[in-house]
Amino acid sequence: MKKVAIVGAGVMGAGIALSSVLAGYETVVYDINTNTLEQSKEYIKNQLNIALSKQKINEEQKNTAWALLKFTEIFEEVRANLIIEAVVEKLAVKQQLFQQLEMQNDINTIFASNTSSIPITQIASVLVNPERLVGVHFFNPAHLMKLIEIIKGASTNDEVAQTAYTWAISIGKTPVYAKDSPGFIVNRVARHFYVESLKILEENTTDIETIDSLVESMGFKMGPFKLMDLIGVETNYSVTNSMFEQFNFDPKFRPNRIQKQKVDAGFFGKKTGKGFYTYD
Repeated sequence: MKKVAIVGAGVMGAGIALSSVLAGYETVVYDINTNTLEQSKEYIKNQLNIALSKQKINEEQKNTAWALLKFTEIFEEVRANLIIEAVVEKLAVKQQLFQQLEMQNDINTIFASNTSSIPITQIASVLVNPERLVGVHFFNPAHLMKLIEIIKGASTNDEVAQTAYTWAISIGKTPVYAKDSPGFIVNRVARHFYVESLKILEENTTDIETIDSLVESMGFKMGPFKLMDLIGVETNYSVTNSMFEQFNFDPKFRPNRIQKQKVDAGFFGKKTGKGFYTYD
C-alpha cells in the first residue's frame, strides 16, 4: 500500500486524507467542485497548524504530510492502491462512481466506501469485480476519531477486508469488523440518539440547549444538536432517510420534519454558519 485516493473533498474526505498523509501515504483528493477542493485544502492546512501548535507533530512532519497531498478535479488522476469514496449518501451515485473507478484502475486496486448506512453488497452489485469493494466507515472528525468500521459485503474478498483492516491500524485507528446490515453498528444505535432528541423537541418537551446540556452532563462529549451541526444537518438527515428506507420504513427510523426544514432552508450547521445553533 503506497498510494491512497479520496473521492469527495468535504469535511469527512478531508479528515480521511489528513489521517492518510500523517501516516506517510501519498494521497490524492478528488472533487468535481473547485470551491470544495479549496475549502478542503484550507481545512487540512489549518488542522496541521493546530496539531503543530499542540506539539502533536513537529515542523518536519507537517511539511512531509503536506508534500504527500495532491488535490485534483481531474477524474482520470484518481488512480491508487486504495480508493475511498466519501460522497453523498445515495446508492446510485456510489454505484456509478465505483463503476467508473473500476474502468480506469488496476485489477489489484481496493475500493472502499465510507457509507454510513447503505449495505456494501448493494453498492458492489453493479461491479465487474464486486470482491474488490469493502466498507471502511470513518467517524467525524475523521482525523481525530479512532474508530473505523470494516464491513464485508457478500462478495468481499477476505484478503481485501484484511488489507483494509491493516491499513486502518497503520494510520493509527481502531478498526472493528461489522456485518453488512443497514447502519452497521454505530449508526444503527446512534440513529435514535438523534431521532428521539428531535421528537422531544417536536413535542415541545424542552428546548435544544436543555437537551444538549442534559446529555453532556451524562458524560457525552457533545449533545445531539451540537453533534448534528458538526456532522452537517443535511448529512445526518440523509443518513436517517437512508436508514428509514433500508428498514422498510419502520416508524422508529422516521426522519423528522424539524430537521427537514433546516435542510430545506440551507441551515446545515457549522459549515454554513447556522443549523440548530448560530455560529460566527
